Order: sequence, then structure tokens, then C-alpha cells
Amino acid sequence: MTLSPPAANPLSAADHLSSVDALIEGLGSVGYIASRRIATALYMGVKLQKPILVEGSAGVGKTELALSTAALLGLPLIRMQCYEGLDESKALYEWKYGKQLLYTQILKDRMGSALADAPDMDAAMVRLHGMGDLFFSEPFLEPRPLMKALREDNGCVLLVDEVDKSDEAFEAFLLEVLSAYQVSVPELGVIVAKTPPLVFLTSNNVRDLGDALKRRCLHLHIPLPEAALEERIVASRVPGVEAKLTHDLVAFVQTLRTMDLRKSPSISETVDWARALVLLHADSLSPDLVRDTLNVILKYEQDITAVEPQVVELLHRR
Repeated sequence: MTLSPPAANPLSAADHLSSVDALIEGLGSVGYIASRRIATALYMGVKLQKPILVEGSAGVGKTELALSTAALLGLPLIRMQCYEGLDESKALYEWKYGKQLLYTQILKDRMGSALADAPDMDAAMVRLHGMGDLFFSEPFLEPRPLMKALREDNGCVLLVDEVDKSDEAFEAFLLEVLSAYQVSVPELGVIVAKTPPLVFLTSNNVRDLGDALKRRCLHLHIPLPEAALEERIVASRVPGVEAKLTHDLVAFVQTLRTMDLRKSPSISETVDWARALVLLHADSLSPDLVRDTLNVILKYEQDITAVEPQVVELLHRR
């Protein structure tokens, strides 16, 4: 899937990439509050032309980092969602079998006349082989995300999302793309990127990734943020929320993360909760309001059941 970035930032991509500090400021201008570690990894990934493997729990902003980088640099974003059973044909290219079949039917009636003057069977076979090559040429090719990324003349941001959900065989296939920014297509030869894409691979640690893949990437782990950083993120993502309410809701979420829950709320849940509170015209956290909106930040009923009786205590602890 290819997404167009938002309107370009007034500064050029070169300006944003002049230093780590400029990159932090640039990401902030498109709504991504980056720590210095995140910005440093991104800066090195761009300058060294190395893929960035971004790990961390779900909802900490791994995918959003790729989206924001594409917006900041004014590059198209090409996203490939990984899943179990993903293979080369779905990631790289497929042949347009329907179009091939249609053309075959059109040419069927002309085959006789085309082969009629062939002096012998060998000559007829040569002509048939030529037609076969025609059907496996560029007009019948359907590029998938990896090939699209390599064919972007001016570069792009390639997001290989949740790579840990793919099989080890697919992970091995990625090695050629990530090491040389090229792929081999038997019918067409080797396709080399004119401008290497900026590659992000995200992982939720569903399975351990291979050493060969990790060697080709810069590693970036995005942890759950400290309270001060999370307040900045909420303020950036939800401009309508008041500062005191931002402080209170972030403090409550930070308290929840100290509890033994099946799934602790991530940054995305904090932002969603802030939006919900703004929608409800809340200016402070009351026990009843928290109970009514717990389903926004807690995704399992057993967690909601465990937290509800402690809401008053947790608000005071906050």
C-alpha cells in the first residue's frame, strides 16, 4: 500500500537532516515527539543508508515513526503488513494472470496463421517460445510493495510492519533487499534501486528475529515513555486538552502500568483516552468518569474488573 505524505514542511529535507537536534525539531513539527535516542537512530539510518529495526510493545509509536518520517521528508510511504504465510509473490511481484489469459484467448485464433509458414516443428516451437516471453514481460507484471519501493526514482519510506509475524523463510528473502537494495526476478533479471528507500522494520517480539536480519539493521527499542515525555506527546496529538487534565490522565496511566495487568495501556491508549475526555468535555478526572471510560485504556475485561474497585485509591495515589 502506498500512502501520500501530508503537505511538505517549509524546510527542506536536507535542513531537517542537518543534525540530530534539527531532526527532533522537524519530527515535532509533524506531530511526533521523539526522544534523542529515537532521533539519533533515525539520523544514522538516513546517513548510513541502513534499515532501522524498531522494537517495543504495541502502541509505543513504532509505525507512527515511519509515517512521520515520510511526512517530514516529503516522501511517499510504501507499507507492507507482514503475516504468517506471507511469501515472495505477495511482497515482491505477481503476474497478471487474468490479463495473460485474456491475451491468450485473443491470440488463439491467430496462432494457426502465425505458425502456418513455419518450415518445421523446431521453427514453430521457437515462435511459441517467443510468445511465452511476451506474456512474462513488463506489461503483465503486477509490482507489490518491495518492488514498488525499489522503483521509486526519488526514494521513499518503506515500512515492513510487524516483521516478526512473518515466517523465517520470508525473513531470509528480505536479506537481499536490505543488504543491496535489489531483488532478482527470474524473467526480468536483477532490479536495483536507483535511490535506496529508507526502510523501517517493526517488531512486537512475537518471535525472535534471526541474527542475519539484525546485522543488516540499526536497532532501536522504543520503551513506554516517562511521564514528562508522555505529557508532551498527548499535548501534541490532542491540542484541545487542558494542561492539568493532561498531567492528571498521564499520571493515572503511569500508575496503571505499575499494576499486574494482562495488557498495560500504551501511548496510543493514553492519546485515545485524552481524545475521549475532550469529547466528553471533561476538565478533571472524577472516579465516575474514570470508571465510565476505562474501556478506552484497558482492552481486557479482567483488567477493567481488577481496576474498577481501586479507582478512588489510584486517583489519590496519582
